[in-house]
Amino acid sequence: MDKKAREVLESQKFKSLVAKKWTISYVLLALLFIVYYGYIFLIALNKSALTVKVGQYTNVGLVLGVLVIVAAWILTAYYVWWANNTYDKEVEELKKML
Repeated sequence: MDKKAREVLESQKFKSLVAKKWTISYVLLALLFIVYYGYIFLIALNKSALTVKVGQYTNVGLVLGVLVIVAAWILTAYYVWWANNTYDKEVEELKKML
């Protein structure tokens, strides 16, 4: 590894960027786990609450299942937005240092 690359890898800017990426990733992962496993635990522990009718043809369980999927899309969309607007710009700045 050349000297310039080592300097970039050891720079505070690079370390900060790596820390931000992992922080965002773990927070979004935790939120997704809470949503998904919250739904699974609700199924396991209180099935009767999920059978309550919402409208004529659907029930709470189905609505919550759809919301779990939508929440996953929203979390993914947020990560993509963050990566495109923040992370990628900082990566480009680091590449220019090489």
